[in-house]
Amino acid sequence: MDMHTVVVGTSGTTAEDVVAVARHGARVELSAAAVDALAAARLIVDALAAKPEPVYGVSTGFGALASRHISHELRAQLQRNIVRSHAAGMGPRVEREVVRALMFLRLKTVASGHTGVRPEVAQTMADVLNAGITPVVHEYGSLGCSGDLAPLSHCALTLMGEGDAEGPDGTVRPAGELLAAHGIAPVELREKEGLALLNGTDGMLGMLVMALADLRNLYTSADITAALSLEALLGTDKVLAPELHAIRPHPGQGVSADNMLRVLAGSGLTGHHQDDAPRVQDAYSVRCAPQVNGAGRDTLDYAAVVAGRELASSVDNPVVLPDGRVESNGNFHGAPVAYVLDFLAIVAADLGSICERRTDRLLDKNRSHGLPPFLADDAGVDSGLMIAQYTQAALVSEMKRLAVPASADSIPSSAMQEDHVSMGWSAARKLRTAVDNLARIVAVELYAATRAVELRAAEGLVPAPASQAAVAALRAAGAEGPGPDRFLAPDLAAADTFVREGRLVAAVEPVTGPLA
Repeated sequence: MDMHTVVVGTSGTTAEDVVAVARHGARVELSAAAVDALAAARLIVDALAAKPEPVYGVSTGFGALASRHISHELRAQLQRNIVRSHAAGMGPRVEREVVRALMFLRLKTVASGHTGVRPEVAQTMADVLNAGITPVVHEYGSLGCSGDLAPLSHCALTLMGEGDAEGPDGTVRPAGELLAAHGIAPVELREKEGLALLNGTDGMLGMLVMALADLRNLYTSADITAALSLEALLGTDKVLAPELHAIRPHPGQGVSADNMLRVLAGSGLTGHHQDDAPRVQDAYSVRCAPQVNGAGRDTLDYAAVVAGRELASSVDNPVVLPDGRVESNGNFHGAPVAYVLDFLAIVAADLGSICERRTDRLLDKNRSHGLPPFLADDAGVDSGLMIAQYTQAALVSEMKRLAVPASADSIPSSAMQEDHVSMGWSAARKLRTAVDNLARIVAVELYAATRAVELRAAEGLVPAPASQAAVAALRAAGAEGPGPDRFLAPDLAAADTFVREGRLVAAVEPVTGPLA
């Protein structure tokens, strides 16, 4: 476990801190300013709770039941009940890193001082994270409006010592037992606190932040694999010239072209045509790689802007304002996050599609400019990478289905009080699958391209130094080179891990310098 400490203040958090807590077990600590802000906001809530006039979330029911004024003696029960009743998720458990991101981001909003939660509740949230206790959260239950209600409710249930949670050893036990084992007292919720723990976009935001981190690696990896495929196909690197991209100044396009050009520096393969009639132009999947990869990069940048705004936000309803007002609002609506989650699924699908087209070109003897059919050792006796491309094509096909936007849908709930919802949680869940699939797709192209580059080298053509570094590192990682047919799944799995862990980028950067 990483003992780096993330300090939670009143002004939000960073994407880097989310990843550190969610994936790497960083410790969480409340700043003194956050504790002060929590205490000040709680004084406001306590004053409102003492008044006879009803205040939503403090002394009323919730959602379509907000018209009922709740008496003092029932308010603690009201807060417990909202958590218990809203912890209604179903289906398989979501991943530990998603739950940790969910809890950390809810703590981020609580610490802003706009929710009215007591400092001791916030401290318990931090204690649960630091103990490595992970509430059991289920796949289904969030419509992405009024926040990620069911997932957050399962987390709040753990704070109360109820429901199930996973301990740091990976064993699922009753939450009360886990809290007791770590010396953490269950919280007894007071006015507004149950509602404040449930009402946020934290699940979809956490998954957006982690997807962005993964996609940054995959886009750089895809620039490298595109360069390797161009080289193996004896394509021209003239299309990567900076002056060509300067006259269409999309930032990502220029970055991808520069990455590819640096990977290809010193290649003895580019521009060597073995056809009777030299090619005037390479196919779109080769020639337009910077345009497609770059457009995706620009989309990542836009999504990161949205994520940054949300990370700086305090998402709750009602909120405590600095002037002492407690006001209802609609800031919990997940539309801004849901839209970019869907946008990322679209560009990931398109990146996977162009990767697959280059792989298919490498395997087709009619379009590969002298490479053996399917890159097989003895075509006919050996099938080579024929079925690896089938697997890649199946993944691409699923990516296209996952690109159908969740945020274009809405379904009414809460007796038509919540009559337009974002479906942002669903958008985030399918994006996670898309990101996993994209890593596999890039890995298959890498596996094919490195085999093709090695076959060219056997003909006496010298690959670029960066290409040689990529080939050597992949082989050392357990994905073998050309030869007779063998059990292929382990090689593809090794290539997948190699790409997913950022080792492809790490292998070429000592030659190319840092890639964007």
